[in-house]
Amino acid sequence: MVLGGRLLLLCAAVVAGAAVGGPLRPFVEAALTNHQPQRILVLGGDADRERMGLHLARRMNLPLVVSGGTNPEYAQHLVRNAGLPQDRVRLDYRAEDTLGNFTSLVDELERDGVRHLLLVTSEDHLPRAMAVGGIVAGSRGIRLTGVPVSCQPKCRDESLGKRVGDGLRAAAWVITGRDLKPWARRNWPQLFSAQ
Repeated sequence: MVLGGRLLLLCAAVVAGAAVGGPLRPFVEAALTNHQPQRILVLGGDADRERMGLHLARRMNLPLVVSGGTNPEYAQHLVRNAGLPQDRVRLDYRAEDTLGNFTSLVDELERDGVRHLLLVTSEDHLPRAMAVGGIVAGSRGIRLTGVPVSCQPKCRDESLGKRVGDGLRAAAWVITGRDLKPWARRNWPQLFSAQ
């Protein structure tokens, strides 16, 4: 019994050490930050998301980044109609999926000193986006606050498997610096035949 108690204390000390000075430190900092939101990130795929991001950017006087949004001409039209200066809005088209929305931007956000980000996406996409973003942005000490945009009547439930799979991809990216999906697709194409 004494050995079990000591082992439990040792494990707790290792986890606490990792949280304070090790690989978990950025995640703890992200969770405990008291910074006000410093930027808005809109995950593209729907003009309603961009409209909500523009509304928040104007109301809160925050810079806005749209990752993988509507075509550039239409997005610039939305920016003009929202009355925001072009230099307060960044349109970024590097991402190909939810993981890429974060991995393509997170190092730049960290360099810019961003510690708290408002994340705008559809309500049916928000749980997966928060899981992926929480891992990727959290690895850089950046806290996310989700802002759901209604998707009614066209909401689509995302499977738990998709959330878990993308969460594992995000964790692998944090550990390796690479998206392992292309490698997995080459080695196990049968896993991706239904997608």
